[in-house]
Amino acid sequence: MNSKLYVGNMSFDTTEDGLRTAFGQFGAVTDVYIANDRETGRPRGFAFVTFNTAEESKLASEKMNGADLDGRVLTVNEARPKESTGGAGRSYSSPNRKAGAFQARGNRRY
Repeated sequence: MNSKLYVGNMSFDTTEDGLRTAFGQFGAVTDVYIANDRETGRPRGFAFVTFNTAEESKLASEKMNGADLDGRVLTVNEARPKESTGGAGRSYSSPNRKAGAFQARGNRRY
C-alpha cells in the first residue's frame, strides 16, 4: 500500500485543516489536496491525503472509511494512479463514421 489516500463523499464544507485534524490522529499528514472544479472553483467532493509511511496510511484508511466527517460518511481507499485517456480528451467520432451517415440510415428528422 502506498502512503496516499483517496477520500470521497466529502462535504463541500470540509477544509484542508479539517482533513488534517481528522486524519492526523493516525500519523503525520504530509499533504492534503482538495479537488476543486475548474470553472466554479467549488470543491468537487473528494480529496487526497498523504502520510509519511504506508503503515500510517493503512491505519487511517481502516479507521476513517465509513467515518462521519462534517455530516457525510467518508469513503477512504488507497489512491490509484490516474488512468490515461489515450489522448487530449474524449473523441466524439468513430473512425468509420462518414458525414451524412445519420441521414442516410433513414433518419429524416434532422
